[in-house]
Amino acid sequence: MPDMPDVPPRIPAIHLPDGVTLPAGLTLRRPTADDHAAVVGTIPEWWGRPGTTLGTLLPRLFFQHFSDTSFLAEDDEGLAAFLIGFRSSAQPGVAYIHFVGVRPDLRTAGLARALYETFFAESRADGCHRVEAITGPPNRTSQAFHTRMGFTMSGDTEIDGVPVWRDYDGPGEHRVTFSRDI
Repeated sequence: MPDMPDVPPRIPAIHLPDGVTLPAGLTLRRPTADDHAAVVGTIPEWWGRPGTTLGTLLPRLFFQHFSDTSFLAEDDEGLAAFLIGFRSSAQPGVAYIHFVGVRPDLRTAGLARALYETFFAESRADGCHRVEAITGPPNRTSQAFHTRMGFTMSGDTEIDGVPVWRDYDGPGEHRVTFSRDI
């Protein structure tokens, strides 16, 4: 069989939904596999956890296979934010936000909200009716943000007043799940 030529991935344009704006000086684009190291490199600083292994939750495959459903925001300083998400192939009406980060100096600028609203709009356009996400029980900032964005938290038990799914990602790896109709 002859070698098949490389086929470039489908890279759809990003259109901000009506009423959604980015903070001044920011641009939005799709990530590529070449962005993986830079994005993962921000995690220890942006999360305030030097030496964290959180970056292992965001392998390169997300940049190779879900670039058409994910976003990077940039400004003159470089990477400003990212949202890595995808639409479920097992549950066609569901989209999933896997990992999101916003540079600390931009956290009150509405950037995360703009990324989420853009993801919601694209997911609706592709036939999704629900978006899901998860976080760890100690991540109260993420829980508060998702609640403000209209997500509902769920779990099968409660830890420190937070509903969690016990052993969701393996023994001792409890998670808070979020769901929102779009």
